[in-house]
Amino acid sequence: MLYLIVDFATAEHKVDIPKIKEVNDLAFGQENEARLIEGVRKSDAFIPELSLVAETESGDVIRHILFSRISIKTGGGSEPTLALAPMAVKPDWQIKGVGSALVRDGLNRCIEAGFGSVVVLGHSKFYPRFGFIRASTKGIHPPFEIPDEAFMVYEAVPGQLDGIEGTVQYP
Repeated sequence: MLYLIVDFATAEHKVDIPKIKEVNDLAFGQENEARLIEGVRKSDAFIPELSLVAETESGDVIRHILFSRISIKTGGGSEPTLALAPMAVKPDWQIKGVGSALVRDGLNRCIEAGFGSVVVLGHSKFYPRFGFIRASTKGIHPPFEIPDEAFMVYEAVPGQLDGIEGTVQYP
């Protein structure tokens, strides 16, 4: 039987934690992302209302996205921002628009919560459709070696990151 997906996400609840692990393990074919989520959940970087799940009418969690606090270390101190990581969709639901809907909803919630920018390490063909651009064009760099096109930033307000140059610091 095909169940319709609820068109909005909700903040995770304790009952969702094993389901979130399952979504990430299936989507990525490994446990690294689930371990990342667990580590963030135990840190000061965790923002419960920005760990979002969406489920089918039957209660099956099919997608998850996490935004957490990070900073950009600049010459004059540090600038707070958010990291988007990870974003996962169960394989049977991939390439159906549910991941895109989750990213849009998540970014809107970040804006509503007062956050002005988001950093992502992700697919260079996927994230630009939401307004992400190469972080290097803003003078923002990753703390480790990765392809330039995979490290991106999103400005909720155009120019939000103007004049903020430095290296991202993850917890």
